[in-house]
Amino acid sequence: MDGIIPLWKPSGMTSHDCVQQIRKIYETRKVGHTGTLDPMVEGVLPICIGQATKIVPYLTAMDKTYIAEIQLGIATETEDAHGEIIKETQVKQSLTLAKVDEVLQSFQGTITQIPPLYSAVRVKGKRLYEYARANIHVERPKRKVTIYNIERTSPMTNNGTSFTFKVNCSQGTYIRTLCVDIGKKLGYPAHMSHLIRVEASSFVKEETITFAEIEKAKVNNNLEQTTVSMLRALQHMAKIEVDSQTKQKVSYGQKLKNIEQITSEEPFLLTYQNELIAIYEVDRNDIYTIKPIRVFITHK
Repeated sequence: MDGIIPLWKPSGMTSHDCVQQIRKIYETRKVGHTGTLDPMVEGVLPICIGQATKIVPYLTAMDKTYIAEIQLGIATETEDAHGEIIKETQVKQSLTLAKVDEVLQSFQGTITQIPPLYSAVRVKGKRLYEYARANIHVERPKRKVTIYNIERTSPMTNNGTSFTFKVNCSQGTYIRTLCVDIGKKLGYPAHMSHLIRVEASSFVKEETITFAEIEKAKVNNNLEQTTVSMLRALQHMAKIEVDSQTKQKVSYGQKLKNIEQITSEEPFLLTYQNELIAIYEVDRNDIYTIKPIRVFITHK
């Protein structure tokens, strides 16, 4: 079976746990997820199965959308609600919604983040959380990410110390850190008190399927209906329909003439009878030639 399972990851499971569960249900080792979610976070987690594991990098690199809750006045060592409190300050009632909205908008665009100490980012071969647990100081690398859109989605709650916001952002954005930085700009320590991922790899919450629904499909011998095609998952990419003769060449992984005169450096899809057969790109050493990156069919 080849395709993408638009899973709704439940709280309490790691992304790796979800992969392991899918392997058991579908009885295959060829399974991969498209972007780690923290264990206590629920949300959209597309999982690739079979040949679809070849497109994991293309899905992981796509934008994500989250709904987060920020708690002002309290900072934690993990930047979320599950870490020990390291600082606490009373939030003044003078904080207005207008000020909150102004600060949120100031984060739109390209920003610099320092990943949380308790994160999986590697430094000198080790994860940051390994250094944190060993109480070893290490310089955390700065990274640039893009906030495409951010807006408040609730009034102030919890006696004027919390609010929720929706954010559409690039790969690698730490929402925990974003909450901490928003708090700093508002003048308070802060942490992320809740998070849901509502969109990932072009899949939205309404398209997802739960483990309970997958288990039911297996009982009914209907697992094929739980996946979507690779073509659907890569709908954001340009595509070219080829004939049967070209399909045969593609099956051998051959380079082809750039008859479409493609000039973009972005990879594109080759399809045959509206089925994905390969991902190609322009050969940088010969702009009149296109070469394969991924091939999904074999010659017969």
